[in-house]
Amino acid sequence: MRRRDFIKGVVGSASAWPIAARAQQQSTVPVVGVVIGGSLDASASGLTAFRDGLNEGGYVEGKDVTVEHHALEGHFDRLPALMDDLVRRRVAVIATPGSSAAAVAAKAATAIIPIAFAVGEDPVRLGLVTNLARPGGNATGVNFFVQEVLAKRLRLLHDLAPKAVRVAVLVNPTNPLVAQPTLRAVEEAAPAIGLQTQILNATTAAEIDAAFETIARERPDALFVAADAFFVSRRVQIVTLAARNGIPASYATGDTVAAGGLMSYGTDPADMYRQVGLYTSKILKGAKPADLPVTQLTKFAFVLNLQTARALGIEVPPAVLSIADEVIE
Repeated sequence: MRRRDFIKGVVGSASAWPIAARAQQQSTVPVVGVVIGGSLDASASGLTAFRDGLNEGGYVEGKDVTVEHHALEGHFDRLPALMDDLVRRRVAVIATPGSSAAAVAAKAATAIIPIAFAVGEDPVRLGLVTNLARPGGNATGVNFFVQEVLAKRLRLLHDLAPKAVRVAVLVNPTNPLVAQPTLRAVEEAAPAIGLQTQILNATTAAEIDAAFETIARERPDALFVAADAFFVSRRVQIVTLAARNGIPASYATGDTVAAGGLMSYGTDPADMYRQVGLYTSKILKGAKPADLPVTQLTKFAFVLNLQTARALGIEVPPAVLSIADEVIE
């Protein structure tokens, strides 16, 4: 080899090495984009559970993985741009715990980047997977059966307010993947237990106030709040207004009952977040979403706030009290 060629080769290798080294160093810490429908504050316990799931799989945030949190705060119109950004930057995994809208948007944005989801509807019907046992694409995760338990949640509300005739149903129309199944399920179940329904829409905090102005004016007998992440993020506002109007209300999560709501019935959100974190860790280790079966969460909890019941003048029947999984005194 001629001396000139040898020196040129050494110089070329030396100049390329820092770039290659930096790229290798950056690639050793994968980035996970976590997209939630509500606010960071309202999802704090869930995000802690997500990190627990990552830890179970051998990943520590800030050390083995970088986790980016993206909170929509009910603004689902932000999803296309957000997903385009995550895909453009080629994050390692897109995780969408508790938001069907985010999961569907992620699936529409990429067929390559793995998606770890948790949805309350049938993921096959949503187009996220082709089969629960063999998802067959770039997405897998958890089905936590929100819609399937709506009828029972409505019955429990009626058990607490047996004289109720008209129930208001609060939904967020900008999140149709939750709003439409909620209305369908409640409107199908209501006649069987002697209830009529009244639909109230809210997409902002001001519209929640307006919905309760309607409640104050038209006096429905009970309130059924959809399992929407935006409503969870506004839970203090909602339970405060429900108390002010003296209306018994049913919610999707125990966090809302702990904040002063009357009752909730559904799966454990923390367990759902943890499972998504665990799936994310498996994918980071090299597992293909196509080969990871969708987990179905089948444990449900009925949470009851006796203090709120007393404030509303509700005498909880012993039969109802006996089936509560958690009672807040």
